[in-house]
Amino acid sequence: MGILSGNPKEEPLHYGEVFDIWSTLLVGNGAIAGYQTMLNHTGDEDLKKLLQEAIDICKQEKKQVEEMLKENGVALPPAPPERPEACLEDIPAGARIQDPEIAAQLSGGIAASLVAFSQVIGKSIREDVAMMYGQFHAQKAALGLKALRLNKEKGWLVPPPLHYSSKEC
Repeated sequence: MGILSGNPKEEPLHYGEVFDIWSTLLVGNGAIAGYQTMLNHTGDEDLKKLLQEAIDICKQEKKQVEEMLKENGVALPPAPPERPEACLEDIPAGARIQDPEIAAQLSGGIAASLVAFSQVIGKSIREDVAMMYGQFHAQKAALGLKALRLNKEKGWLVPPPLHYSSKEC
């Protein structure tokens, strides 16, 4: 049996997997801090719930990738501190991030995560890595659907130019 057969956890990670897992943790740490900041700026209760769900998902992913990096002897990237809770009314109106801007930023982050996770799945040779990122992808896709529905319900969705075909006979 070769080095890449048997228990995936006993197989070495290749350099691409190490970089992708390490990058996931670095970006995830930033996303948690960013979403916590956005949580302080939003006034919409539905958006607050969605941001909290995004934070919870990022923390779950963080836990899994930290564990995998530690098991493989890889140093962890730096993480910013947790953001304190702030009162929305204490943030000057001109300095606030508006709810539609927050929703767009959240949606963009989810879309970028889906692309990144798909790439990791495609590059992985360790089955446990591919499966972990498949799980992350499914969670982010479900969160993205919730964000899309919220954007539509609140009137925050800014669609690109719509194409209507004119059918002439």
